[in-house]
Amino acid sequence: MFFLYALGGAVLALAAADRLLPAPLARAALALERKRSGLVAKQGSLPYLEGGCGSEVLLLVHGFAGDKDNFTRIARLLVPHYRVIIPDLPGFGDARRDPNAKHDMATQVENLRTFMAELGVQRFHMGGNSMGGFISAEYASRHPEQVKSLWLLAPAGTEETLDSPAFRQYLAGNGMPLLVPEPGAFDTMMAACMAKAPYFPYSLKHVLARRAVADYTLHCALMKELHASPHLRGPIDTPALIVWGTEDRILSPKGAPATKALLPNARLIMMEGIGHLPMLESTRRAARDFLEFQQSIGSDVS
Repeated sequence: MFFLYALGGAVLALAAADRLLPAPLARAALALERKRSGLVAKQGSLPYLEGGCGSEVLLLVHGFAGDKDNFTRIARLLVPHYRVIIPDLPGFGDARRDPNAKHDMATQVENLRTFMAELGVQRFHMGGNSMGGFISAEYASRHPEQVKSLWLLAPAGTEETLDSPAFRQYLAGNGMPLLVPEPGAFDTMMAACMAKAPYFPYSLKHVLARRAVADYTLHCALMKELHASPHLRGPIDTPALIVWGTEDRILSPKGAPATKALLPNARLIMMEGIGHLPMLESTRRAARDFLEFQQSIGSDVS
């Protein structure tokens, strides 16, 4: 009985700390998730997470308003097969903030090209979500000799993707969920991004909300810059797996066939009941589908 009382007290104490000490608790939660996934935080021209081993390298690129930890949980299922590298793009996560810098697709591609050259990696698989998917496909278009395959999770890059609730709201001048002007809007963003959101402790949501509010002005400018970027152009011959949630409210699932039309060697998976972040909402299935795709194209993945 004493054990049960002690356990209950510990749970209550942790719940109280989660509310009273959100910053250190959020850091601890992220550190634990990274450790469980075998990832280590490193710093190059971009801050990044790295883990895993083997001859195959997988570069993962987060989306707008996201960061490298968007892929931390799914990386747990990938590090046995790949050396996984997950950077923060300029303007996001722990990366630099420079309102005078460019953040268009071509510039972000060059940022990643420089980053991978610093790591001495010349050939790699590349995956990305949303904006990160657009950047990944654009990278393959510009540097096809470097990208062995593409994993595109609800990628931006076509006109059809913008026929969504989020972008109809944005184009009407009424803001959009990815832009967070005050802390209370963070829950709205999460609800818009995910149909099946995993559990997030209060401390982590609190810290991420504060960062999103601090980035609001910069991200409004970045959104205008990215929206003005030219759409993706094909054909891109790199083998690709395109994954889209049927409940995506940020980028329309109508973009799935439009994107596939630009990638003649692509396969398309529509995930029923999933929103904009398949790697967070359906982690095991997303990882399984990717690994099966890699086996089907003859990738050297054990």
